[in-house]
Amino acid sequence: MRKYIWIPLVLVVFSASGYASDTNATDVVPATSEAEYSNEALSFLMASSDSPARQDFPGGVVSKNISTNKPAWEGSAALGLTATAGNSDSALATANVRAHRKTPQDEWTLGADATYGEVSSVKNNETLHGQVQYNHLFDERWYGYARAEALHDGVADVAYRFTFSPGVGYYFIKEKETTLAGELGPAILIEKLDDEYHTYPVVRLGERFEHKFDGHARLWQTLEFLPPVNRPRAFLINAEIGVETPLTKILSLQTFLQDNYANRPAPGFKDNDVKLVSALAIKF
Repeated sequence: MRKYIWIPLVLVVFSASGYASDTNATDVVPATSEAEYSNEALSFLMASSDSPARQDFPGGVVSKNISTNKPAWEGSAALGLTATAGNSDSALATANVRAHRKTPQDEWTLGADATYGEVSSVKNNETLHGQVQYNHLFDERWYGYARAEALHDGVADVAYRFTFSPGVGYYFIKEKETTLAGELGPAILIEKLDDEYHTYPVVRLGERFEHKFDGHARLWQTLEFLPPVNRPRAFLINAEIGVETPLTKILSLQTFLQDNYANRPAPGFKDNDVKLVSALAIKF
C-alpha cells in the first residue's frame, strides 16, 4: 500500500503547474461609436503613433495591453544534506517543495516533503508527506477551507495516513507583514498502522502564524491537533517552527524544527518524532 502515498504528491505538482498564471493580460473593450469615450481617453490612445492601442470606429474595438496584476504562484524548493564518517557513519537527506497563491477571495497552499536517513547503514528516517489546502474568504477575516494531507513514515511503521478535512478559519491578525489564523473542522482519517487498517472521524484544530521582517527574513509556525471522536486518547499533534533567511534574490537558507507526536503509536515505537532541518532553498 506504500505506493498510494505518491498520489497526493503528484497532485501537488500538477496543481501547482495548472494554477500558475501570468501577471499581465490583454483587455479588449468593445465600442460602438467614438462618442462613447471621453476626450481624455481618446487623446491618450491617439497621442502617439507608437502606441500599441488600436481604434476602429464605428462598430470597432479598442484594444490595449493592460497589466491586470493578477497574483501568480510563488514557491520554493529546498534541499538539505548532512553526512558524517569515522567512528559513526550517518547520512540524512531532506527535500521540500512549497507553493502558495493568494487573491482577495481565494488562497491556495501546496506542499510536499521527504526525509531519508541512515546511521551505520541502518535506516533511521523515511518519511513522505504532502498536503493541499484551499481557502475561500467570506469576508476580510472569515474563510472556509478544504484540506487533504498524506503521510508515510517507514520508521514509525505508518504505511500510510490520509486526512481529509473541511472547516472554517478566522484571521486573528491579517496584516501585510504578519498573519495569525485559527481553524476548526471535522475530518476523516484513514491509515495503515502496524499492519492494521483504521478509519475513524476526528476533530481538527489548527493554528498558523507568519511574520516577515522588513519583507526579507520570514518566521513561521504551525500547530495541528487531531483527536479521534471515538478514540480521543489516540490523538495526533503536528507542529513546526522555522525561519527563512535570504541569501540572494532567489536563494535562501531555511532552518526549521518539526515535531510529530502520536499518543498511541504502533507497538514498540516511540510516541514522538523530532527533526531539526537546515536546507538551501530556491525561490520560483
